[in-house]
Amino acid sequence: MAEDNSYESMLCVKPEVHVYRIPPRASNRGYRAADWKLDEPAWSGRMKITAKGKMAFIKLEDKNTGELFAQAPVEQYPGGVVEAVTDSSRYFVIRIEDGSGRHAFIGLGFADRGDSFDFNVALQDHFKMQVVPKLGPWVEVCSRLHQEQRLEASCRLLEDSR
Repeated sequence: MAEDNSYESMLCVKPEVHVYRIPPRASNRGYRAADWKLDEPAWSGRMKITAKGKMAFIKLEDKNTGELFAQAPVEQYPGGVVEAVTDSSRYFVIRIEDGSGRHAFIGLGFADRGDSFDFNVALQDHFKMQVVPKLGPWVEVCSRLHQEQRLEASCRLLEDSR
């Protein structure tokens, strides 16, 4: 196995998240947080999203000791590891793994919509940055064209206001 020399970076930390046992998905309609026992979380603690190379990791840790409760390796987002529920912006279903091939689906909840927004954006930004290097020079060309168009539009506005 090749040694991975890439460093681990911190994408997001949320000090208070809740984990829920969730019933099996009944159909293709998606998960609903209303079907969970939201007043009885199975676990509460801290969540960190880290990145190492192209992979992101959602880590659930004890707030006091830092002991790892569960981890979800994320290879792509959106994808099968993280799924938003259909009835709330504060809850997600994540696929955790134990490292030996076993996995489980759990509910992940945030007390605040802002925290769930940060969670979503951290994952989106990480995987968006994985796509940009593949596009290489095209991104630079498009970026320059966009800047030139904005500059031309600004100049036209100034001329029209005179």
